Amino acid sequence: MILKRPIITEKSMLYMENNNTICFIVDNMSNKERIKKEFEETYEVKVDKINTMMTPNGKKKAIIKISDEFNAEDIAIKLGFM
Repeated sequence: MILKRPIITEKSMLYMENNNTICFIVDNMSNKERIKKEFEETYEVKVDKINTMMTPNGKKKAIIKISDEFNAEDIAIKLGFM
């Protein structure tokens, strides 16, 4: 499993509302293509763009921009944090 858990912070919630993005902690060895494929298959949405970064504590963070046809808040409701 590449997607480990969503990141639920004030900043990530603002990204979700304003930019239609959702943040996840992902496997350190994953790449953008694999993250995109798993996210699209799991949540049945289209992904426009993915930004990845390593956090200071050594975990990989993915900021996933969802296509305008879909709503990131709907995914948050499915995950149970909104």
